[in-house]
Amino acid sequence: MLRRQLVKTLGAGSALGALGSLGMLSGCATAGGGNGPKVVVVGGGFGGATAAKYVRMWSDYGISVTLVEPNASFISCPISNLVLGGVKTMADITTPYDGLVKNHGVNVVHDSVTAIDADKRVIKLAGGGELAYDRLILSPGVDFMWEALPGMAKPGVQDKVLHSWKAGAQTVALRKQLEAMPDGGVYALAIPLAPYRCPPGPYERACQVANYFQKAKPRSKVLILDANDDVTSKGPLFKKAWAERYKGMVEYRGKHALSDVDAAGNTLKFEFQDDVKADVLNVIPPMRAGAIAVQAGLATANKRWCEVDFLTFESKAAKNIHVLGDSIQVAPGMPKSGHMANQHGKTCAAAVVALLTGQTPNPSPIYNNTCYSFVSAEDVVHVASVLCHTLDIGNTVNDRVPPLSPDAWQRLGLHWEMIKYCLPEIERQNAAAILMLGD
Repeated sequence: MLRRQLVKTLGAGSALGALGSLGMLSGCATAGGGNGPKVVVVGGGFGGATAAKYVRMWSDYGISVTLVEPNASFISCPISNLVLGGVKTMADITTPYDGLVKNHGVNVVHDSVTAIDADKRVIKLAGGGELAYDRLILSPGVDFMWEALPGMAKPGVQDKVLHSWKAGAQTVALRKQLEAMPDGGVYALAIPLAPYRCPPGPYERACQVANYFQKAKPRSKVLILDANDDVTSKGPLFKKAWAERYKGMVEYRGKHALSDVDAAGNTLKFEFQDDVKADVLNVIPPMRAGAIAVQAGLATANKRWCEVDFLTFESKAAKNIHVLGDSIQVAPGMPKSGHMANQHGKTCAAAVVALLTGQTPNPSPIYNNTCYSFVSAEDVVHVASVLCHTLDIGNTVNDRVPPLSPDAWQRLGLHWEMIKYCLPEIERQNAAAILMLGD
């Protein structure tokens, strides 16, 4: 009984709510069109692809959805560190968008957006076309602030000093650099100040590279140079792995804010600390919201991140435009992660369906987040959280996304005994997020 109630509540939270009245019927995935509502989704990652799928599903395939995505296939950033470690291949993390088209009738346009006219509700495409919308959902990911590192602007430098923080060609290229590095060499990983995409990702990467070195280059070293004061996520767990599993191979240095890169000399320069020379430089630069969001004037938080209403993910800067995923302003308990973007997509999808069908979005959505990090080829560490959007409940500085406090449990009609069912259900939803494009 408790498990059934929890699953029902978590599902309603991810789906934001009023799905009983919306039907959530199976239907056939015929493409919506005609004079019905039109939703355009920009960006086919964890947030955008999820939103596209669930707007179709939860409108009983009555709302037309067009997904604009330049890439032919989805390449997952989660698990890409295992490609660097030689455990997985690019094929393992690559999925075509066929499932969205065949199973849900999403119209996929492989193009990029060059401009948004919020007044006319039209987007312009690089290929020359235009798309009109009733609601626009942006999930543009992140772009890099290369201006913070002048040396990276020199010709050819970004092809040598890689970030590999967007899975794809650079993932393969960095793996080749690691393979070519001599045994006894040094791999240096520079981490920017938070917030950045996937807080534990750099530390997982260090583990995967060290795991590879143990087997293939045992005299080599992994040097982590972190602009933050300390490890930003799962610190004790990662430090335990470095001390016990990779003793003498992994060195962590906090408070190392990168100021520039000398690619010719294979050297990293810092604001206060001494320069560091290494055989392979892996620089993760500072980040901001994806370029189209910045260009459209939606990045209102320090001109870097997009502020949204977490009930609907509608932008605070423009009506009828919703922003998801890594581009939004960070909130307590809501990291920039693939699983969190999946939750954004579901929450936003349900809200958009409600708004386009004359209904009220659920005022108390529930979000969950599970994050797994591989510390070797087989062993993982993970954290999980459940968040409730119930105004005036919780104790964070941002009352829009308070933690799931005892008062929130009571408001939702849940019993504390349900907590033992949370992790299995969250893990099930995490697996569903990975497989979303094929369903």
